[in-house]
Amino acid sequence: MEHINLAPAPRARRPRPQVVSLTDAAAERVREIMARAEKPYAGLRVGVKNGGCAGQEYVLEYAETANPMDEVVQDKEVTILVEPKAVLFLIGTVVDYETSALSSKFVFRNPNETDACGCGESVTIVPQAADEA
Repeated sequence: MEHINLAPAPRARRPRPQVVSLTDAAAERVREIMARAEKPYAGLRVGVKNGGCAGQEYVLEYAETANPMDEVVQDKEVTILVEPKAVLFLIGTVVDYETSALSSKFVFRNPNETDACGCGESVTIVPQAADEA
């Protein structure tokens, strides 16, 4: 008797959305800073922490090593390490680098952001539902 496999065929996984991306200006600035660093960096770590008048603040730092649970994103020749607890808060975020007469800074454009304080240093972010991610 012939063996018939009744198990359903595995479904193709849909592509995961890229958590964070960089504009050309942001990528260029990150590469410049890392090229001038005295020690090698594994990448740019991005996260969210509690604080500020609106409740949360973005965290941006150069990381010497990747943590085992970091979400690793490659964009424009830059390695971005997203802290695991920040992934649902940051899905779809674009990091830009802006220069004005008074300042130069990285700016987050986050579709999950619902409010920001007047000075722009802190935000309120509603995490994206896991089934939407």
